[in-house]
Amino acid sequence: MTPRLLARRSRILTLLPALALVVAGCGGGDGDPGPTSSAPAEPADGGTAVLPAGSPQDVTTDLTAPWSIAFVGDTALISSRDDGDIWELTADGSTRLVGTVDGVVHEGESGLLGLAVDEQDRLYAYSTAAGGNRVQRFALDGAPGSYELGAVETILDGIPAARNHDGGRIAFGPDQMLYVATGDANDRPAAQDPDSLAGKILRLTPDGAAPDDNPVAGSIVYTLGHRNPQGIAWADDGTMFAAEFGQDTWDELNIITPGANYGWPEVEGIGGDDRFVDPVQQWEPSTASPSGIAVADGTVFIANLRGAVLRSVPVADPTTSIEHFADQYGRLRDVVVAPDGDLWFLTNNTDGRGDPAGGDDRILRVGLEPA
Repeated sequence: MTPRLLARRSRILTLLPALALVVAGCGGGDGDPGPTSSAPAEPADGGTAVLPAGSPQDVTTDLTAPWSIAFVGDTALISSRDDGDIWELTADGSTRLVGTVDGVVHEGESGLLGLAVDEQDRLYAYSTAAGGNRVQRFALDGAPGSYELGAVETILDGIPAARNHDGGRIAFGPDQMLYVATGDANDRPAAQDPDSLAGKILRLTPDGAAPDDNPVAGSIVYTLGHRNPQGIAWADDGTMFAAEFGQDTWDELNIITPGANYGWPEVEGIGGDDRFVDPVQQWEPSTASPSGIAVADGTVFIANLRGAVLRSVPVADPTTSIEHFADQYGRLRDVVVAPDGDLWFLTNNTDGRGDPAGGDDRILRVGLEPA
């Protein structure tokens, strides 16, 4: 574990009483205590809802255990979970190897997971190593069609890892801060422990430091009480959504409020417990298992694994949803809005839990139109 992370953890420990107060108030500012009961936050402005238009078309095929898509300019990069490879999608729909993340350990659900790109076109990757999960930043050398991984810096390490429940989604918010979704790593109490990085949504500067306006000074913990969140995205009004795997009862879609506690393992799904914030929508795991999410105009799109469905949720009323392409493409791991405005979604049938069809795994694209 790095000295910087140890110092952060020491600061978190000394600030536990403060974090408890923030959690109780769910992160409201002066004169605004925030939600103090189990009622979820509500988005201020839904925007225009959109839905898929027409039939999806292949963007690329024959991927192996892909996990995440991120764009650098107009170029898509794809992570391969098991071997740590990062692939570039070329103009003709083929893929070429950008590089391999060193030291990736794949076991169960762990390996190379989420990707993100910052304003300087630097690539961030969340992966499992021998010492736990970590976030690394890579320079991207070259140009479209010839990208290569350049110099690497580990900006955060020591995130608890396990065969299952590693979280792994990373994304830059509209504030240009880096958000990191971590799982409980099969240690349920850790999700409620402010001194653990497991079962949290973390908020960091691009260099890995704690932003000055985080809920607790010096802490990168943004929210706690998560089991295995794998989707984070923002609506145009700044509302942050997160999708989360439940245990046996309920999967969740949450609206994320700074400093809030989402209940795991004390609560799964809508619990009506005033100590925690309830999800805005829940599903039985057999019909969902939500992974990546994306927001297009006024709609949240959710890629579902066990449910084998793309689900759309209107931002204006996140208690409702519509299913698309049910059982047509198998397990869905990620969904993103491409630079041209089309919706791309990524299948995940070659990860050891699916039933691959010819050409799997694949990325598909579909246009969007007003609902």
